[in-house]
Amino acid sequence: MSAAVAAVGLRVQGLQVAYGAHLAVDGLSFEVAPGESFGIVGESGSGKSTVLRAVCGLARRRFGTIEFTGAAGEGGGSGAGAVASADPKATSRRVQMVFQDPYGSLHPRQTVDRILAEPLRIHRIADAGARIERALAEVGLGGAFRYRYPHQLSGGQRQRVAIARALILEPPLLLLDEPTSALDASVQAEVLNLLEALRGRRGLSFVMVSHDLAVVTHLCQRLLVMRAGRAVETLAAADLAASRVQAEYTRELMRAAAGYVRTR
Repeated sequence: MSAAVAAVGLRVQGLQVAYGAHLAVDGLSFEVAPGESFGIVGESGSGKSTVLRAVCGLARRRFGTIEFTGAAGEGGGSGAGAVASADPKATSRRVQMVFQDPYGSLHPRQTVDRILAEPLRIHRIADAGARIERALAEVGLGGAFRYRYPHQLSGGQRQRVAIARALILEPPLLLLDEPTSALDASVQAEVLNLLEALRGRRGLSFVMVSHDLAVVTHLCQRLLVMRAGRAVETLAAADLAASRVQAEYTRELMRAAAGYVRTR
């Protein structure tokens, strides 16, 4: 698992996703370069997580296109590798998602070994034992964790297992839905540093959703600000850190992230 994968980017154009009468994402467009770490921020209900779910096929889009770009994204069937493929297995080999809650994303009655073996079984990939051992080592967990159950792990260890599960099929694109928000502050930095090390070592592309501007500026190179399902602005993380922003809504997010300031 330690070998670098062929870099893949992502192109989203005119994406629209609705839940009944509610339009969760409304005409959203953005592009992620191969090997780039890209963030999506906004208040709760802005549509951030829905974008990730649409990219990996968990939310049906009403309109728009979602395509992979780059060497591993093009030439694989239709155009640049549209995510809405007739073969969901092909999509899952290209993109995997790490969910927000490590307590809810792992099956409580399955061992770590079975959790990691399941995607290999579905895709009929041999040498499962060796792959599982490498996956655990790569996320900083030894073989002693292989036959433990989720309730025997800490929150940080569970999220490391979730990351190992996402990476075991060796996808070039990883979607991160608030991957540290359910963890203690002391563990958040460890998981973020692990993700950054994995991206550099394996040449991964990231799309990360977060409400925490500090986390996004730490891990991402560029970011998209969303509000009510639409794009507000796209800017470099360095510009956000230096308060070089254009939209008033982005300034409001920055003020909210700074916390409560007593004025009298």
